[in-house]
Amino acid sequence: MTRGKPIIAESPHGKDVLAKQVLHFLQKMVKAGQRVSVAVSGGADSVALLLLLLEIREKLGIVLSVVHFNHQLRGKASDADEKFVAALAKKLGLANHVGRGDVARMAKREKANVEDAARRARYAFFERLVTEGHVNYVAVAHSADDQAETVLAHILRGTGLAGLGGIHPEAGHVIRPLLGARREELRAYLKSRKQTWREDTTNLDMTRTRARIRKKLLPLLEKQFQPGVVNHLATLAELAREDETFFEAIVEERMAEFTQKSAGGIRIGIGDLLDPWKTEKPSREKTGGTQGREKREKNQQTLALSKRIVRRIVGGLKTRPGEIGAAHVDSALELALRGQNGKTLQLPGGVEVRRERDELEFLAGGSKNKKSHTAPREFAHAIDLSSGQTCVKIPELGCVFRLRVIDWPQQRGETSERGAVLDRDRLRSPLVLRSWRPGDTLHALGRQHAHKLKRLLNEKRVSRWERDGWPVLTSGGVLVWARGLPVASEFAADESTRAGIVIAEESF
Repeated sequence: MTRGKPIIAESPHGKDVLAKQVLHFLQKMVKAGQRVSVAVSGGADSVALLLLLLEIREKLGIVLSVVHFNHQLRGKASDADEKFVAALAKKLGLANHVGRGDVARMAKREKANVEDAARRARYAFFERLVTEGHVNYVAVAHSADDQAETVLAHILRGTGLAGLGGIHPEAGHVIRPLLGARREELRAYLKSRKQTWREDTTNLDMTRTRARIRKKLLPLLEKQFQPGVVNHLATLAELAREDETFFEAIVEERMAEFTQKSAGGIRIGIGDLLDPWKTEKPSREKTGGTQGREKREKNQQTLALSKRIVRRIVGGLKTRPGEIGAAHVDSALELALRGQNGKTLQLPGGVEVRRERDELEFLAGGSKNKKSHTAPREFAHAIDLSSGQTCVKIPELGCVFRLRVIDWPQQRGETSERGAVLDRDRLRSPLVLRSWRPGDTLHALGRQHAHKLKRLLNEKRVSRWERDGWPVLTSGGVLVWARGLPVASEFAADESTRAGIVIAEESF
């Protein structure tokens, strides 16, 4: 049995069997001396998990505690839940970690679903407890019924293999020892211990999809279709997670080979994204019959992997809540396949995708990045070299330019800076360091003719986004230097030069 894999039983457990099941699960995860906190809402499942862990803590050698998060969604009822958990923890002699958050306000501010906002607030509190060293693990009381409801909910809204995986037995520092236990077993266990619990009235709200699945759909499936549907759905989730782990390993391998980190994002070549298997394209003579069928099958395999790569990249860059759906993934691949250079696409989670010639660039905080480009970065600074050097800070670019006058040797090869140096005596006032403008031209050293700066930057594969605020130096209104390009031919230092001007760029 794999680490963290829940045991699914076909018949109800006795209390001893339940304890053994949880013990078997946790022995594969926790070590003696580690601190495990049980997330107790006050409901039956979480209270049962707490008592079960209390039974087996000596066998595990763990330090047990309680954690409760008050979402402040049900007014006095939420406060009563908190008091109930605090009293239970005190009765059992356990430390109690309490967190609170105005989830309704949080959801409104983020324009998010209340249940999703509650989950994120709760798990953020768990993570903080772990980060601050209070606990090593937080045990959550999701049951086999919760797993079945989750899988059904994902199926009803439309899902892929990852969604079929449902609730994972282990996710970072959060562990779920009860995924193999039925809800009815946990209540029977509590009754045998004469332990009370609190009921959350929102679970009875039939306007909620989850409540309708729990109270109507699952009982209907069990009664009229398949008595073992809960266990079968749990098994389906296990199998889906196993397959998903395999496919994700392939995605990781492909991404390690094909993606590059950029400022605030990730780049991937169009060819690598659309053909991550690097398959050979069959000739036209081989597209019919068996060869044609093989090609179509290979295309399906390639498309499946391409979609997974897009999902993985977006998932790793998300800066806010938002689920990427099949239509979003298709749009990103369409941008790669037929999109024009410079075109952008906004994806959920604050991710922007840009087409840059033969690459796609995925950027975190996409809308913010887009907004920053609505106003061009423009600047212009007069340059005074009367003292032999000057320093110009450009906040718009986050850098400093240092211009320095140097003695220029007449013999070739005596300096590595030859070709990137301006002849001081050929320059005319005013000298201005500014951002480039449409229509700027440069007769770069080594070229027969002057060309538009836009063309020269295109040749150097400088995207239109990077081009914003591109620094240039003018002499008497004539472009003599541009970042990353040779200096202007008629202003370049040569054998007759006595004093040169060197331009260096530094970040700040």
